[in-house]
Amino acid sequence: MPYLPLRPTLLSLALAAALPAIAQVQEEEKRDKSQLETVVITAERRVENIKDVPNAVSKLSGEKLDVLSAGGQDVRFLSGRVPSLNIESSFGRAFPRFYIRGYGNTDFRLNASQPVSVIYDDVIQENPILKGFPVFDQANVEVVAGPQGTLFGRNTPAGVVKFESVKPSQKQNGYASISAGSQGMVNLEGAFNLPLGGDWAARFSGQTQHRKDWVKNTLPGAVTPKTEGYTDTGLRIQALYEPHKEFSALFNVHHRDLNGSPRLFRANIIKPGTNDLVDGFDPKRVSIDGINEQQITQTGASARLKWSLPGLNIYSITGWETVEPFSRGDIDGGYGAVFAQPMGPGFIPFPVETSDGLRDHRQLSQEVRLESKDGGPLRWQGGVYLFDEQYTIESIDYNAFTHQPSTTTLTRQTNKAAALFGAVNYDLTRDLKMRAGLRYTKDEKDLSTTGPVNTSAGTSAATSDSKWSWDLSATYSLDKAVNLYTRYATGFRASSMQPASAFGPQSQAKPEDVKSIEFGVKGDFWNRKARLSASVFNYEVKNQQLTAVGGGANFNRLINAAKSTGNGFELNLDLLPHPDVLLTAGVSLNNTKFKDANLAAEACGSGCTVLDRILVPANPAAFKFAPTVDLNGNPMPQAPKWTVNFTARWSIPLANGDEVYLYTDWAYRSKVNFFLYDAAEYTGKALTEGGLRVGYLWGNGQYEVAGFVRNITNQIRVTGGIDFNNLTGFVNEPRTYGLAFKAMF
Repeated sequence: MPYLPLRPTLLSLALAAALPAIAQVQEEEKRDKSQLETVVITAERRVENIKDVPNAVSKLSGEKLDVLSAGGQDVRFLSGRVPSLNIESSFGRAFPRFYIRGYGNTDFRLNASQPVSVIYDDVIQENPILKGFPVFDQANVEVVAGPQGTLFGRNTPAGVVKFESVKPSQKQNGYASISAGSQGMVNLEGAFNLPLGGDWAARFSGQTQHRKDWVKNTLPGAVTPKTEGYTDTGLRIQALYEPHKEFSALFNVHHRDLNGSPRLFRANIIKPGTNDLVDGFDPKRVSIDGINEQQITQTGASARLKWSLPGLNIYSITGWETVEPFSRGDIDGGYGAVFAQPMGPGFIPFPVETSDGLRDHRQLSQEVRLESKDGGPLRWQGGVYLFDEQYTIESIDYNAFTHQPSTTTLTRQTNKAAALFGAVNYDLTRDLKMRAGLRYTKDEKDLSTTGPVNTSAGTSAATSDSKWSWDLSATYSLDKAVNLYTRYATGFRASSMQPASAFGPQSQAKPEDVKSIEFGVKGDFWNRKARLSASVFNYEVKNQQLTAVGGGANFNRLINAAKSTGNGFELNLDLLPHPDVLLTAGVSLNNTKFKDANLAAEACGSGCTVLDRILVPANPAAFKFAPTVDLNGNPMPQAPKWTVNFTARWSIPLANGDEVYLYTDWAYRSKVNFFLYDAAEYTGKALTEGGLRVGYLWGNGQYEVAGFVRNITNQIRVTGGIDFNNLTGFVNEPRTYGLAFKAMF
């Protein structure tokens, strides 16, 4: 895409209008720097100390979020930053796929469901495109592992990633930041509270991230001469009405505009027989003959109401979301051969250029929840949840040489769901506390497809599923600082459908169930200079929904694994060895495995080196170029066995009260399989990415200037593949660097 100069946005105009009116600097309450701050979370829909919650929970907030997102990263910057969390995408800044404890879904269709729920400001973001909303002006991000259906409105068999925006208040404050750096990167972000007098307050926040096209297309006369740039803008307006302590209403309107390029597929970048990049690979160059473009327009609104009655709180959460994405790309990753046309890089049997988009998307959700608020040993909460979503998927194939549409397929899907859920907490003694939850879910989907598709399995389908799920946990206090806990939980994900395409028939997967158990310890040690949380876990998934990709016919289909398992441990450690030195670390081990003697799929339609047991060899004479392989015993895709993260912050106070600091962060994940089968070329190498930030704070912390580097070692790895007709893959972001300035008002 061409270079897009920054234009005035609503964000910059709003900041310009508001900053002169913000006259007073609001100083934050000073904390005791000799102890770690108390971590408060809402993982169980109540405000609680993190050590009192009988569940594996990690929280990111404040400076750490600012550091990790430096350089214009999208939501994938969270990947590996807490134990057992992995996030990847074959769409670039759109359509992130989340995995917790190795449990997720690699399906890239626009109607794919995921076992990890993403919740923004108490509203579920169900469609995978919605999950990529920009991260800015966040109070915190919580990652909750394991099934959570008895607490949250939507079924969450693998866990929850929960975003909570900073709320409006009567304090007249805010911030503004700007950063610029390599690859033509320029980012603007800001927020401010606007007291409206009386019972109202508002908060305006926004972010614009821009990067120029930094990858050059070396193909002469290419229709996409440069790519990999973007302009991604997010805005949020909140209004809080609080006439008295018995009632409050928080209204939220948010919007996103993305104009850029999709994930860049690169043909034959994997060295055959290995998972190495080919000799001479240059991430700044590509040769493609197709058009790469991506746009997303997303708008949503919500109303969160609270009534505080004697002994009872009533909550109502109403949400509306709509998104219109369009993503078009060169799927073969190179330039194809037809008649006398050349091909490359490497062997490309035929070129393919496609696009996918959504029309008429609309998601409505309504939750009503009751919560006890009296003191005493018994506490409870319960509610009802309603969900209604509809959209049309438009898939277009293009002539790879004229770039004109050749075929168009339309798929219409609706999804209606309803649930009752509740939980009871009871303190058996001062030290022993129990919790039990129960949920009933009803989920219905309808799908129909029109266009030139394979009709052998029909062009329409419907599902109707219902299920009870539950959980039981216990917390035992060894003393005031240390708790032990255990939790057993079940979860559920409704049936999924995949529409027919020109290459393959319609497919459907049965609903999946999960059973999970974990044991853990949480506590503060060394006079609150150390905080530890650790857990061991085991889960079993029945009828796990999987996407078998590629194969000899080059189409995708849904299948079920009769049984899948996962087990391991997680550990979070915060350490304050000195008032000016803060260390954090996280480690997780995830052993995942398919346990189904009949689980098989076609592998490697792209000539890769299969490592699984071959059940049916390839037969080129019958136009069957991919073998059928045994998947039993394989790990789940995109499920690293090990993840490790580490941060260190060293503060250097100056005599005048200013501060210089150094902040470094590192994340490691071990190798992963990209697909269900195991192949040498489609096994991603271990990846280690680190960052460094050096900053100067002055004006009692009101102003900050910093230099930063992301992926400081410039480690480039293949992070995903396309099992199509060549060894096509995509890579992680190269090293980036820049300068940032932030002012607090």
